Order: sequence, then C-alpha cells, then structure tokens
Amino acid sequence: MLSAKHLSLLLCSVIFAFYACGSDDDSVDDGHGSDTPQTEVKFNITQEQINASYNGGTYGNITVSTTGSSLSASSDNKDWITVSLTNQSVRVGVLTITVAPNTGEARQGSVSIISGSASKKITVIQEATPAEETDPEEMTVQSSFIPSGYTMVWNDEFNTGDAPSSAEWWYEEGRGSNGWGNNEEQYYVKASSGSKVGFCKNGYMNIVARKNGTRIESIRMNTNDSWQYGYFEARLKLPTGKGTWPAFWMMPKNFISWPADGEIDIMEEVGYNPNVVLSTIHCNKYNNGGTSIESGKRNVPTSQTEYHIYACEWTAEYLRFFVDGSTILTYYNDGTGKDAWPFDAPFYVKLNLAWGGNWGGLHGTDESALPATYKIDYVRVYQKK
Repeated sequence: MLSAKHLSLLLCSVIFAFYACGSDDDSVDDGHGSDTPQTEVKFNITQEQINASYNGGTYGNITVSTTGSSLSASSDNKDWITVSLTNQSVRVGVLTITVAPNTGEARQGSVSIISGSASKKITVIQEATPAEETDPEEMTVQSSFIPSGYTMVWNDEFNTGDAPSSAEWWYEEGRGSNGWGNNEEQYYVKASSGSKVGFCKNGYMNIVARKNGTRIESIRMNTNDSWQYGYFEARLKLPTGKGTWPAFWMMPKNFISWPADGEIDIMEEVGYNPNVVLSTIHCNKYNNGGTSIESGKRNVPTSQTEYHIYACEWTAEYLRFFVDGSTILTYYNDGTGKDAWPFDAPFYVKLNLAWGGNWGGLHGTDESALPATYKIDYVRVYQKK
C-alpha cells in the first residue's frame, strides 16, 4: 500500500500533468491568437486607371490577379460602367470595362476587384461632353491664302440641311477591292438624313468612323464636278485614335488605271503618328517611293484639336501644296510626258475617313477610339479667269 506521503506526491503529479496538457491543447486549438497575424491579400492589376473620352468605349485585356482564394469584379457605377471578368484560374483573370457615352459634365467612377473580404479599385475618369460647336461667321469668309488671280468657281459650306447635297456629292460604298486597294477595314456607306456616320451640323460636315455591330462604317464622298487646274482648299479638323486615316485628295474623272492616270493627295494623316500631315502625288514615275520629289510632310501640333486650312495650287507647270499658307511640297512638270505628269486632265475632289489598312493600321488599331470624327468646315475651288 502507498503511504500518505507517496499518495500526496502522486496526486500532485496528476494535477501538474493535467494543467500542462491543457495548456498545450489550448495552444494547438487556438490558431488565431493575437500573436499570429492573418496573411494579407495582395492584388496585381495591369491598369489601375482608365481615362475615357466623352464618347465612351471598351477597355479590355486588363489582367488582374490575387493571392487570395477567389477573384471577382464589380462595377461601382452600374449606370455608366459595366465590367466582365474572364477567369483564367481561381486567382487570375482578364477584365473588360465598358464606359457609356457621357452627355454631361466630367465624371469619375470605379470598378472593384474583390478577393474574399479584401478589394482594390480601378479608377475610371471620363471627360465632359464638349460644348456645342458652331461655325463662326468670320471663318466662312474667304481665306487669306488664295493666290493672286483666282476666283471661286465652286464651294460647299455644309450650311444647308443635315446631309450634303446629292447635287454636289456622290458616295462610294462597301469594302471595295482588297479593302480599297489598301486592306482597309471600314465599310463605306452613304451620308443621309439622320445618319450617325455622315451628317452636317452647325455648318460642319462630320465624317464619323463608327462601330455598327461587327463592322466599322465610315464615309467616302466625291464631288460630282471636276476641274483641270485651279486652287483647291478645305478647312479641316482631324480625328484622333490609332487606326484613323483621314484624307482630302483628288482623282481623275476619266480614270482607267492607277497610278498611270495620277492621284493628288492634298492632305493625309494617320492616327498612330498624330499631327504629322502629308501631301503626296502618285504617277508611274513616282509612286510611294518616299522621296522628297513626290511627298512632303509637316508637323501641325493642333491638327486634331483645331481647324487648319489645307490647299493645293495646280497649274500646267506645277502642283504646290500648303497648310495655312505655308508650302509643304512643290512637284514640277518635268516635260517628259504622262509617266511623270498625268495631271493635264479633269480631277474631282474626295473626302474620306479610312480605318486601318496598310498605312493607317501599320501599328495596329484601337477600337476604343471609336467613334472618331473628321470635321470639314468647307471645301472651295478657285480658278483663274
């Protein structure tokens, strides 16, 4: 039998073991003690701010990821921002954000990227709708750049009706051959009353490249009249966006083959190289050679935000091209015949806004720039008496 002394020692051992084990068990069971912090959820987002034009647009290919156990996205401004997330895995996805057109003041919203109870925001800032543009009367008077001896023989100020007069203009339609010879992406339609692609408003002709379903529509318009020699002038504001390709140019009335019958490009610009305007001629002897004989260029820093006057003086001796009265290029008749000078026959005027193609799409296109607007204040033709 155990003595009282031994019994007392055994009881103390049992009590000590009980408390010791209890303390260890509590430590194992309680994984959320104050000295064990939770793991912080981290996000990686390739674009944390979107600056949208008043026209709105779609902004895709935004990659998001999280260290958390789930990933979702939600618009904080569902009335004008929508969002979709394509999950690549539980923690990684690709985001597409669509911003609706703005008809009022500048506004700011956001999209939340969510993982469990953690979140991070993408900021969306959209510019205000621009003030209604009107055609100042002083801008429709004769410009100061007209060479001496010329009298106006034809003009369109785009002041009558909501579409250009069919008595003055005709339209090319569709995709043309091989994207109008340049692999252009747009589908040309006619300007008409109520059109969103080609219309007159407040004294300006608006040529708009616009997405309609799966195709991009635009305008290519041509004068019914044609002229041999003269001074040809237009006041223009160019569109913005990678993929745009506006032009003011001329083609022969009795066209048979290109470039043998000639082409006169008074003004061209491509959106990936903004504000650099070019004037170029095409013929058999000189055709896309890139030489200073056949093409000239000028940096016009405000060509997309302000109106400028682009012009060509065409005589039997030369073609001279201008922007705001300053010469860009002079191409001379060298007297060697049609291969170098097919410019002795009537030509008509063309205005168009292409999208993409061999030149306009050389560095890709950005459909978030759509709709893109090319604005024409007037087109005027002068000849010597």
